Amino acid sequence: MALIIIALLAIAALSFLPSIWVRSVIARHSAERPDFQGTGGEFARYLLNSMKLESVSVEETTDGDHYDPAAKAVRLRPENYGSRSLSAVVIAAHEVGHAMQDATGYAPLRARTRLATQAAVIQRVGFAVLLASPLLMLFLRSPVAMVLEIGAGLILLSLTILMHVVTLPVEFDASFKRAMPLLREGRLLPEKDIPAARQILRAAALTYVAAAALSLLDVMRWFRVLRF
Repeated sequence: MALIIIALLAIAALSFLPSIWVRSVIARHSAERPDFQGTGGEFARYLLNSMKLESVSVEETTDGDHYDPAAKAVRLRPENYGSRSLSAVVIAAHEVGHAMQDATGYAPLRARTRLATQAAVIQRVGFAVLLASPLLMLFLRSPVAMVLEIGAGLILLSLTILMHVVTLPVEFDASFKRAMPLLREGRLLPEKDIPAARQILRAAALTYVAAAALSLLDVMRWFRVLRF
């Protein structure tokens, strides 16, 4: 039991500390920059047009910065869509990086997209299986049935971790093999801003480390609750 509690605390730290750091990095570079010629949304549109991706739209959203492969849309939160801050334009470049992946048929992005559409269903099924396991044992009067149900539920929940494992290389590719070359080689940012831009891109990718850890934390909580 003590080892499980220690593991839970370690995973919780891994979940929340990166999120705190990410928010700190983005906030640090969120001041308006009068020397920038456009907002995050305008910058995304410029990048897409320069790569002949005019069919990809740029939209404002409240659901978090992301690229939607199905809708072919780069979506930015209001603070990034309408801001001229360094964080806004770098995050816009990161999401455009995903549009570039999609345009070139980048296989890990396709795999992530397929898994993402299934992850919510998988998680709901996993929790349902776990919740049903005591009832199944009661009706069947066999602890083996409960063990099988718990095992199946934990496997289903663990599949959500797989989605985040697949996501990590997609995010780092969008940040450092797509967005950073655009920003640096295209001379779209002053040289003095490149180190901060690299830090923002790293922060954007590491949000998924926290997401993966939270998925694992859910699994570990069930281990503790069910004492399996």
